[in-house]
Amino acid sequence: MISRRRFLQWLLSLGFIGAAMSAYAVVVEPLWRQRVTRYDLKLRRWPADLPLTVAVISDLHACKPWMEIERIQSIVEQTNALDADVIVLLGDFVAGLRYYRTGLVASDDWAKALAGLKAPLGVHAILGNHEWWSDAAAQRNGHGPTFGRLALERAGIPVYENDVVRLAKSGRHFWLAGLGDQIAFQPSRRRYPGRRLGADDLDGTLRKVPDGDPVILLAHEPDIMPRVPERVSLVLSGHTHGGQVRLFGWSPVVPSRYGNRYAYGHVREQCDLIVSGGLGCSIAPVRFGMPPEIVLVSITGGAPAA
Repeated sequence: MISRRRFLQWLLSLGFIGAAMSAYAVVVEPLWRQRVTRYDLKLRRWPADLPLTVAVISDLHACKPWMEIERIQSIVEQTNALDADVIVLLGDFVAGLRYYRTGLVASDDWAKALAGLKAPLGVHAILGNHEWWSDAAAQRNGHGPTFGRLALERAGIPVYENDVVRLAKSGRHFWLAGLGDQIAFQPSRRRYPGRRLGADDLDGTLRKVPDGDPVILLAHEPDIMPRVPERVSLVLSGHTHGGQVRLFGWSPVVPSRYGNRYAYGHVREQCDLIVSGGLGCSIAPVRFGMPPEIVLVSITGGAPAA
């Protein structure tokens, strides 16, 4: 039989372990365990003579104290040091902490910090759901431009919403296609019944790319993946944060209708998908088993067709 003293010791031990794990999840991992995650991909429908490196920044969620301007500037420096051919920003720049009163970081401030990013083929951005959800005028009007988009454009960073850009390296060209956000108007669903939830137009976006040309799709939410045609070589997404809590390759809560199918990492189906774990926190300021990350994708072609 367990003595009362022994039982109390066990309770105190469990309380200490719980407090230590909570401190780690709220302070240590979100702030101090940032990493660079690298993927080497041999893609189908990508030219064998067009090697490309893409640096990916996603889900900053600028706020105090987790993602202040000084940290964003350090992320910019670390990303520039990767010497990628092109840098893409996958949205959710504004704060998204629902259960914590956090200090505001103005859009012009985080956009100005991101303007320090440099790459030979430029810096290109799409918006996330929080750029839409945090903009009362965009929600009320049912359209943008959001203040997040305007801030990025004032900083000299182009933003693509159902639009494309043609880029070239060593005489070979490819396309970046930026998709509008898929759940842009979700908070307005009850107030505006019948309104379409998304600002995305996948078919219209891809019609702007000539058939047979290599194309990379930037889509904030990975849930678009089942609808992406085989002609797309690669989809780059964020949004999920890898669940923010990830144990043994599994996340208990993922903001996706597909659960863990597109929660994190490299997925190969009809085309390839990389889902970034992102850099900031959403809903709650917690990360456990899913450190913040900058992603570097190295692309070569010539993979056999599925």
